[in-house]
Amino acid sequence: MDTQGQPWDAAAADRAVAVLKAVADPSRYRLLWALSGQELPVSALAELLGAHVAATSQHLAKLRAAGLVVSRREGTRIYYRAADVRGLLDEAALVARASAAEETGTAAEAAAPEQTVAAPTTRARAVRRRPATGH
Repeated sequence: MDTQGQPWDAAAADRAVAVLKAVADPSRYRLLWALSGQELPVSALAELLGAHVAATSQHLAKLRAAGLVVSRREGTRIYYRAADVRGLLDEAALVARASAAEETGTAAEAAAPEQTVAAPTTRARAVRRRPATGH
């Protein structure tokens, strides 16, 4: 996309920022990954996140407000599917991979991205322990 010759569009920028904010939460990002390939009910999405249905519904409401997911009701179940977000997710993964490669000094890997991008995985946060002092 060539943005050099285009005039600044404040409204479009505000919409883009709203989309990026909606995706900025790890749970919402994972929801979009899951929904980019299939339609799923809230209960299955909550299980995928390891979260309560109510919390998952709140995340989905933010994604829906940003226009990133659509829903349909079938009886008492609500099913969600992603709008056309695969390009957004792929670009975010590409930028993240390039950033990680720069940090580790493997820029050649970032320059040649894979054809497909694997779904994100949750990482356990490493706990640093202070060295024991001899008291």
